[in-house]
Amino acid sequence: MSKTIVLIVVFLLFFTTVFSQNILKGIVVDNDSKIPLKGVLVSVINIPNTQITNEKGFFKIDNIPNGSYILELKFAGYETQNFPIELADETIDLGSVLFYKDFTQDQDLSLITITDDELNDDTSAADNIAGLLQATKDIFLRTAAFEFSSSFFRVKGLDSGNGKVLINGIEMNKIYDGRAQWSNWGGLNDVLRNQEFSNGLSPSNFTFGGLLGSSNINTRASEQRPGIRLSYSSSNRSYVHRVMATYASGMRENGWAFTFSGSRRTGQEGFNDGTSYNAYAVFASIEKKLNENHSLNFTGIFTPNRRGKSSPNTQEVFDLKGIAYNEYWGNLNGRKANSRIKDVNEPVLMLNHYWSVSNKTEINTNISYQFGQIGNSRLDFNAGANPSPTYYQYLPSYFVARDDLASAYQFQQEFLNDGQLDWTRIFDANITNAAADLPSGYVLYEDVNDDKQITVNTILNSAINDHINLNAKVEYKQFSSNSFAKVIDLLGGNGYLDINNFADTEDSKQNNLATPNRIVGVNDKFRYNYNINAAIAKGFVQGQFKYNKVDFYGAASISQTKYQREGLYQNGRFPDNSLGKSEQLNFTNVGLKAGVTYKLTGRHLLDANVAYITNAPTIRNSFSNSRENNNVVDNLVSENVFSTDVSYIIRSPILTGRLTGYYNYTEDATEISFYFADGVGGDNTAFVQEVLTGINKKHLGIEFGLEAQVTSTIKLKGAAAIGQFTYDNNPDLYLTTDVVNEGVFDDKGRSQNYISNLENYKVSAGPQNAYSVGFEYRDPDYWWVGTTANFFDNTYADIAPLNRSSNFFTDDDGLPFEDYNPILARDLLQQERFDNYIVVNMIGGKSWKIGDKYISFFATVNNVLNTVYKSGGFEQGRNANFRQLRDDKALETPVFGNKYWYGRGTTYFLNASISF
Repeated sequence: MSKTIVLIVVFLLFFTTVFSQNILKGIVVDNDSKIPLKGVLVSVINIPNTQITNEKGFFKIDNIPNGSYILELKFAGYETQNFPIELADETIDLGSVLFYKDFTQDQDLSLITITDDELNDDTSAADNIAGLLQATKDIFLRTAAFEFSSSFFRVKGLDSGNGKVLINGIEMNKIYDGRAQWSNWGGLNDVLRNQEFSNGLSPSNFTFGGLLGSSNINTRASEQRPGIRLSYSSSNRSYVHRVMATYASGMRENGWAFTFSGSRRTGQEGFNDGTSYNAYAVFASIEKKLNENHSLNFTGIFTPNRRGKSSPNTQEVFDLKGIAYNEYWGNLNGRKANSRIKDVNEPVLMLNHYWSVSNKTEINTNISYQFGQIGNSRLDFNAGANPSPTYYQYLPSYFVARDDLASAYQFQQEFLNDGQLDWTRIFDANITNAAADLPSGYVLYEDVNDDKQITVNTILNSAINDHINLNAKVEYKQFSSNSFAKVIDLLGGNGYLDINNFADTEDSKQNNLATPNRIVGVNDKFRYNYNINAAIAKGFVQGQFKYNKVDFYGAASISQTKYQREGLYQNGRFPDNSLGKSEQLNFTNVGLKAGVTYKLTGRHLLDANVAYITNAPTIRNSFSNSRENNNVVDNLVSENVFSTDVSYIIRSPILTGRLTGYYNYTEDATEISFYFADGVGGDNTAFVQEVLTGINKKHLGIEFGLEAQVTSTIKLKGAAAIGQFTYDNNPDLYLTTDVVNEGVFDDKGRSQNYISNLENYKVSAGPQNAYSVGFEYRDPDYWWVGTTANFFDNTYADIAPLNRSSNFFTDDDGLPFEDYNPILARDLLQQERFDNYIVVNMIGGKSWKIGDKYISFFATVNNVLNTVYKSGGFEQGRNANFRQLRDDKALETPVFGNKYWYGRGTTYFLNASISF
């Protein structure tokens, strides 16, 4: 009997100690205004219960076992607060918790300026890290965003389409190519602060996500930090000047909240010559609180921007003109006029309904309409010589290859002394033609995508109980796009003949048989004109389970995708397959993922995730030559992706870090390239579309990040990315063109099937290895300074798949070249690996509080040592067979050598702001 009593007493003591429940509550207010703060994340570390403060700043967390804990409060723009608490069968009311604005926030937010140029670049190399800029404190991801991005680094070696970007729960990735168009909301830094980022496969409350995770930008007016903020920036990267102003009212007593922001960015040229920049941005968010449970929010975004592009160049050109050289501009009436301008005008309108069904369940219903145009200008020439100053017949190497050293010296001097686009010659040629009543030889035109997209979705977030959260979403997108070429400027002429001058018959020359030999003028459509219509319906469901020692989740998604092309011109090269509608493409796709986090202790965690995802091919990779015909890529299927990762995470007062090993495998991917090739099927020349299907890729590697708070003011940090990204099979390849050549291209302009021997070649994805070490000093008087040294290696040029096929060694008769040398061929096809390099960056700043005003100044200097390095590049497909590549590479300076992008030299960014 006594043993029974003892056991009962022990059990009761255990139950009381471990399972006693406590309540913690309080109100979070701004330290200066004493206004309650809504949306503050309140959590008890190592306990699954979390709360978001309501409109009155109130939070309440219950069912907390007895013990010692740390209460953590987080909110964008404010310093994170931590409170030690002891709980023993009680209710603790913290009263009013004062939240202090983060003086140093501009240091981090300013670095979103890397997106203003890198993320607008046509190579889209850095945009996959944009969502990492302020949504996470993960040291590796922040290093990737701030230190690695200018070197075209890609997280896990993956394309940016693997990361999802959302605004108010609406996915912004383009249907055309799967990438987010960051310039659609560029210049609005102040109102993009509120972000929720999910890294990799980890769960998101808003979307199933991708391999690179997701970032949801919240522009809800009531959740913007109240006040006025004015700032000025100066830089020599993309723009030169930026001014920005933002006002946010916060939620007023009458239930209205307003946020307005605007900016202007401008510059005659950035680091690269002739890269003009001219951008505006306006933003409005208006919220009406209907009652305690319902609220409506309208968001309008319009960021028209124009920027001059810069060219990739061969090593010959860089050696002659330097890394800032840009072939696309020339002097016109005393100014630098760039022929290649990207012009983006795509407003976004959103209406969001927030319904608090209960204190544990929320339903958000959203509708978005995005419309407008993206245009890319360039020169066309029907009857004139190629105007490019780097056209191969104008460079010294062309004449050296022909032993004409006198001409080589002459053209070298001309290129050194000028080497820019000759606008005067272009105008003179057109004026001469006009005087003879002939069409222009040259025209400046724009490739235009005029898009309209409507998106409707509903998102459910519900806390089933203290341990289980349910997330679900249904969404529908309707997309229509009209793509065409439009005349911008006749350049002194009086009309331009709308034909393809390289075709060999009168009918085949016609871009539209309905209007043969048409003369077009300014604003007329010509060359091509077609529509793409798409519809996507999808949904996902997810369960998140949180317990003291283990958190885990599971998620599933399903989608239905439809594409169809409708040709508006009857192309003379494809008279039977260009006008009217193509077949409709249909893809059904699924996604499954799960993960678990095991808490060894409160400071040491193990995390593992796994996913299987199928993705519909993008519109870009579905039609082999959408500008001219309805041809669909042969045997087009969805790509299959398997992904897994395992992480060790440490979170202590001194050390914070993560070590992750990952493996991603992609099957049945499709890629389409466009280029001019010599040596197709022997000695044939054609402008081709290279269609690569059934591509398998393997990405594996390690991510490491660690920072140590060695003193109260000094922090040491380091990061490393060690990866291996390779092709894992020999995919199928075929070519299409508008030239008929018996034995090479059939009457539909299609070549034979090839196998491209790509297995074990490296995927061109920026540096596959990147390392960073640095320190940061933050003085208690709110000034800081920091520096990092970043080392990069294993960067490879993108390879030409056709050269790895049988076309490379096959003569016109279908037999191998008589002089084919397999050993030499192996050397010729060796993938170029770029030199290793080190880039040093510095940052510093100071903040002040004067009365109720906050003043901040900071500066960053990138590439302090002015290191010259190749950040990317590709093999030209021009030399498509063994003989031509052999002869070209035998030259001291190849005529058709690889083309490169170089990193910038030393650049700076300065910012000053005042908030009140």
